[in-house]
Amino acid sequence: MEALRELQDVQAMLSFIGDRGISSGDASSDRFLASFLLFMARSRSTEMGPAKRMDLIAECLPKLSAGILQEAQTRFAGEESGGDKDAEGIRSAALSSVENVEEEFAVIGLDAMRRANSTVEDFVRSYFMFHGMDANNPGTVFRFLPILYFTESYIYQLDNINEIISNQSSRVSSKEVKLSSQWKVSRLMELFETDPFRPLCRVLEQHGLMTERISKELGFGVEYWALERHLCNSLTLKKNVNESHMEFLSVSEFLVEVADDLFDYEDDIVGNNFNILRMLTRVYGAAVAPSILAKCIADAEERYETLLKKLDPDLATNYQKRCEDATKEGGRTFGPSLGTWNIPRVISDEESFRRNILKTKEAVNSS
Repeated sequence: MEALRELQDVQAMLSFIGDRGISSGDASSDRFLASFLLFMARSRSTEMGPAKRMDLIAECLPKLSAGILQEAQTRFAGEESGGDKDAEGIRSAALSSVENVEEEFAVIGLDAMRRANSTVEDFVRSYFMFHGMDANNPGTVFRFLPILYFTESYIYQLDNINEIISNQSSRVSSKEVKLSSQWKVSRLMELFETDPFRPLCRVLEQHGLMTERISKELGFGVEYWALERHLCNSLTLKKNVNESHMEFLSVSEFLVEVADDLFDYEDDIVGNNFNILRMLTRVYGAAVAPSILAKCIADAEERYETLLKKLDPDLATNYQKRCEDATKEGGRTFGPSLGTWNIPRVISDEESFRRNILKTKEAVNSS
């Protein structure tokens, strides 16, 4: 019963840290943090209140290292602590919670679900109709609601962590906080420097919902958060954002995305992924779509050239060189910074094309 109560306390603490936006996004790390917070909360020292305990940890933490921890584990392994109930509780909780549990799983908090609420509702009302589904039918809604809510809540939780990092890192930079906040920012940054979407991706993979397109979009999300942190920090430190740079990069990014879609056109048809040429073909027809896309590219390139001339000459040269290198590294021989574009032949009967490709692959694999 003692072990069960301890496990219940750990699970409650996991929910607590999730609601407070301090989850690391990694299951084993969160379990360790939950056990540590339980130990801190249960400490009955009358001489050290919560603030003093945190100050002590912040002061000593830089002095600790993995080597010191390893030495301590070696020296005290197997030794019992007598009547130390707190230490025994952490040990039993850790043993109970790690047995037969997946190492990586996504954990979401109630606050993240609340923030996701209006977004999920709007998604159901706005997008279900495009899939021939009735947003007013409870059976249809609740069939997909769990995965939609879970995914959106996880993203909102990461967004909340990113906002914490943006807020705290600007204060750390201006030296307004103690080591405890610096450590907090460092720990949260580790999440975004590794793979913050990994637990979510594992869930999507298990349900057969993970695609290359989704993976690519999630990657854009990580880049967006990094840019958001940079800009917020710059604003806090009284640094101005160069609007002409932002406008130029926006046009450049659009051209890169179009070039990627043209390069991946046939693959996107086979994978049924979003592609600008596919969408224009569906809306305007195969005969008109290429000319509409060509006009769109021409307008964007004209805007690109106008904004490029406003850049510092050295910056413009360096950026163009980088675009050329990136384009060649990606295997493309056309697109922005290479002077020519190649709009592929429109495939009107996508279903037939997809079947032929799949048959060819099956034949190659069986031979």
